[in-house]
Amino acid sequence: MTIIKVKHIRKEWNGIPLFADVSFEIAERERVLLFGRNGIGKTTLLQGLLGRYTFEEGNVYHGLPPKERGVLDQELEIGPDVSALEYVLSGSPEVDDLKRRLEQMGRMLQETGGSDEALVAEYGEVYERYLQLDGYGWEAKAEQSLSQLMLNPEVWTLPYRQLSGGQKTRVQLAALLARQPKLLILDEPTNHLDEETMVWLEEWVRNYPGTVFYVSHDRRFIDRTATTVLELSPQGCRRYPGGYTKYREQKEIESRTLAVQYRKQELEREKLLASIRRYAEWFQQAHLAAGQNDFRRAQAKKNVSRLHAKEASLERLEQNRVELPRAISQLSMKLEGEVFRGDSLLEMSGIHYAYGGVPALLENFNLTLRRGDRLAVLGPNGAGKSTLLKLIAGLLEPDGGELRMHPRTRVGYFAQELDNLPLSSTLLDSLLELPGMTQTEARTILGCFLFPREDVFKRIGDLSLGEKCRVAFLRLYFGRANLFVLDEPTNYLDIDTRERVEEALASYPGGLVIVSHDRYLHAKVANRLLVLERGGNPRQFTGTYEEYSSKDRSRVLTPEEQSQEGELQLMKLRLAQLMHSETRETVEEDRELMTEIVQLRRTIHERQ
Repeated sequence: MTIIKVKHIRKEWNGIPLFADVSFEIAERERVLLFGRNGIGKTTLLQGLLGRYTFEEGNVYHGLPPKERGVLDQELEIGPDVSALEYVLSGSPEVDDLKRRLEQMGRMLQETGGSDEALVAEYGEVYERYLQLDGYGWEAKAEQSLSQLMLNPEVWTLPYRQLSGGQKTRVQLAALLARQPKLLILDEPTNHLDEETMVWLEEWVRNYPGTVFYVSHDRRFIDRTATTVLELSPQGCRRYPGGYTKYREQKEIESRTLAVQYRKQELEREKLLASIRRYAEWFQQAHLAAGQNDFRRAQAKKNVSRLHAKEASLERLEQNRVELPRAISQLSMKLEGEVFRGDSLLEMSGIHYAYGGVPALLENFNLTLRRGDRLAVLGPNGAGKSTLLKLIAGLLEPDGGELRMHPRTRVGYFAQELDNLPLSSTLLDSLLELPGMTQTEARTILGCFLFPREDVFKRIGDLSLGEKCRVAFLRLYFGRANLFVLDEPTNYLDIDTRERVEEALASYPGGLVIVSHDRYLHAKVANRLLVLERGGNPRQFTGTYEEYSSKDRSRVLTPEEQSQEGELQLMKLRLAQLMHSETRETVEEDRELMTEIVQLRRTIHERQ
């Protein structure tokens, strides 16, 4: 059964074309990812399918009525007094309306003492209908769904608008879980979710009995849920079976195949052009030599026939010419830090921190950050991850304990709220304030960060969240910090830009402390993990995210073990530096180099 069928739709935004000639079908039980760069129109396409926008051209067929569709909307607008539970209950409009009427009539009956017989009769009819629709069962299902999404009962009565981003997402997911519509349309369902909720969501989407059409930038989530990737571009869209990894593999094969076809065609084109030139020259020479001799003139004309045949072949080749895809602008960034030759960038010992009247987020907390550390901080929302980063960055003061920063440590802080940007400045002006910066250099740098031409005159406050995120990295670019403290650095970036950021962070020579819900980022960058838990002791794990995912994580490292692990990381960093160092000037120095390398390898092997 076809759930959605789209034919040749086109959409403009304020007169600017977003996409055109988009056609696709989604069948029952498919899980389809809508993929594309930021600004390509993914959310606009979803909103158009829901009837909230109109398309300039094309047709959309829906195989299901609106009541069978469920939507997760990042910009959901509901009344200021609607609680989380009330929003979930509104998923069954008739039951919700009957419940409200029963409550209203119940208050009226209390006021009249039950003397209004007409009101009593009406109450009985409404109550009977409520029972027929299993109203109490629906209430229980709504509460159960909120519980499954790890939302405590005290959150249920709070106004939806007052909830955090992660709580809002979970409330919407709870509403969909209760309703179980036949079609789910999800716009960034993984935003702001902690790992526990993310794992639950993956399982739910993978086993969902209906059809799922969604947008996401979480590559692991895509790999574990999508059956099809639908790539949206300004010129249309293409389908690729499987998840993100399989999509990337197919794109690479496609790119190599196109390159081979293009080279082959270019060689054929050169041969045809050479033949055309040669036959033209032969005709001219033979025509001049023939003079008025009819036989020779006829022979010369054979070259004209061959010339025309080659020209026809060239025309067919041009009509069916393989074009290489136009290069897409990509973020170009190399992060550098001030040279740091010390051992420890930062040490925290016996740290205590708590908000007023709330149990301590950090209690007797110890942490050492050394040169070469790439620490990923994991844990559920509310465990204190962002608080820890603010303590490290110096934005918060601990209530107790000691935090010692090396005098040469320079911290570069990236806040997920993006509220430390100069919102009133233009992009260009914010760079021209730097000493010695010229307009040409500023424009070049902004182009590397995907801000071309007239975009440089935009006010930072008017930029999208993804653009502000790139501006935040631009400020880190000039900070030359040797310790980056990054709170959700890739939240608003598309996948292509995330991968460029990962490459820059992986090659960054300084220390890193990262909080992120992007598991691909942890897998690519981190070599140490710190796991925070609400009400539990922090746990440290030395190794990659993939190793952490596959090993026993229950044991807590002692301070002595943490110190030993730090020394081990320093030795590994020293070994990497020696392995990539230049050849020494003398044989004796080369022998000393090899001796140190051998000793380091032996020591590292013994301690692992």
